[in-house]
Amino acid sequence: ARRALRAQLRARRKAVDPLERARAAHLVARHADRAHLLLSGRRIAIYSAMREELDTAPLIELAHRRGCRVFLPRVDRRTGGLHFHETHPGVRERINHLGIPEPEGTASIGARWLDLVLMPLVGFDHHGMRLGMGGGYYDRTFAWRNLRRAWRGPRLIGLAYSFQQLPVIEGAAHDVRLDAVITEKGIVRCRTGS
Repeated sequence: ARRALRAQLRARRKAVDPLERARAAHLVARHADRAHLLLSGRRIAIYSAMREELDTAPLIELAHRRGCRVFLPRVDRRTGGLHFHETHPGVRERINHLGIPEPEGTASIGARWLDLVLMPLVGFDHHGMRLGMGGGYYDRTFAWRNLRRAWRGPRLIGLAYSFQQLPVIEGAAHDVRLDAVITEKGIVRCRTGS
């Protein structure tokens, strides 16, 4: 069921007109800024968008202008998790096995020490369930959030088009829930139970 749902939502995401994609990306950046998520000195992880995903370039640029330290994920093929490496204008990048640009030769930070993680997704619901691409990279990286209640680390916020919101996504025990999702229409606060 998840595979079919993922295929359906990805097809719809791929069909987004380039002008609408650009407009949505700027609106998402504006919503993040108005919610005071991009405060100077914050350590923020943001993904490099693949062609079908909501574009993160305006958000990355705005975060840099606001004085944030911006980190991009890098896939660890040994563990199947993510490492976060700082990026800034002019940093050298390489393309990974999934076709995603990753920074090279910059400082890294552990996932627990980030203030905010802006994550890609294929679908989401108001309970904070996230349907990703199926690799499990973010779930493995933030699995410890499911075990800790006192200190949960960074806020996890998804970035999506509003049509990616679903009534309910059946979760699995390993799924790490989102705290919120930003779409072109605004911020959806998730009922994560915490």
